[in-house]
Amino acid sequence: MRASQPDRVHFLPFDMAETDGIKDFVQSVTTAHGPLFGLVNNAAVGLDGVLGTMHNSDIERLLRINTLAPMILTKYASRSMMLARGGRIVNISSIIASTGFSGLAAYAASKAALEGFTKSLARELGRINITVNAVAPGYMQTEMTQGLEGDKLQSILRRSPLRRLATPEDAAGAVSYLIGPDGGSITGTVVTVDAGSTC
Repeated sequence: MRASQPDRVHFLPFDMAETDGIKDFVQSVTTAHGPLFGLVNNAAVGLDGVLGTMHNSDIERLLRINTLAPMILTKYASRSMMLARGGRIVNISSIIASTGFSGLAAYAASKAALEGFTKSLARELGRINITVNAVAPGYMQTEMTQGLEGDKLQSILRRSPLRRLATPEDAAGAVSYLIGPDGGSITGTVVTVDAGSTC
């Protein structure tokens, strides 16, 4: 995208754990580039471990980045959408929010909170033509899953009617649809992208 449209695509780094700086970050973006139309809350950490032995600081960091930061970012980003009376917000959840997974209790809680946030915010912002949805990917072919092999991988593949894992491109396609013109009448929903493993 940057190669094909260098004047329109910009990378602006920001540490989402620094929640106190989100307001100024959003203000700098809108000052430089104008009102926002779309927001995808994709930043997250996936710390795993049995809850009883997880350090409190790890739980707090996970909830800060996965739940608190997207809420605060959405708060400030949606202001320019409200002024423009239109926009799209997509929160990236996970199938773990609804299925659960041993060793991912804190992560599952953070993503379930994001889905509840999605549905309530859709009701708040719908009257001014702003849609709010979530995409819930399943196991995907990424660096995080490269270590899956043998029986563990086969167990996951057996759950999928398509006998494969979803890809990041599959999830990106769902996000593009929800942000694009064809997604204008969809709000308050969770789109599952998991090659059918939860059907």
